[in-house]
Amino acid sequence: MITSIALLKARAGLSRKEFMDYYENHHVPLILSVAPAPDYYARNYLPETDQRGFPADFDVMTHMKFADEAARRAWLSLVLAADSGVAEDEARFLDRARTRSWIVEEHITTTHGESSLG
Repeated sequence: MITSIALLKARAGLSRKEFMDYYENHHVPLILSVAPAPDYYARNYLPETDQRGFPADFDVMTHMKFADEAARRAWLSLVLAADSGVAEDEARFLDRARTRSWIVEEHITTTHGESSLG
């Protein structure tokens, strides 16, 4: 399993509610219309700025899992295709210059305290 984490920043001028609404109700459906869903696709939104208790240079952590590197690359080729509309859509709600993304090694702890590579 290949795990990808991306830290994304909302475009200036969008409220948290507007940002979340656009991402969930416009961008995610667009992504799913141009590429098959990853095996796991979650968006983890930070609380409102005044409720965070710490400064952050991102507003959402996107977490995706793919069966293998070939599946991740195939997905990316569809999403990043010039005619997909994804880049143009991201410009509507993201500060794309501040996007950070990594492939990570995930370790999962079960309810029994056992660790495994995810």
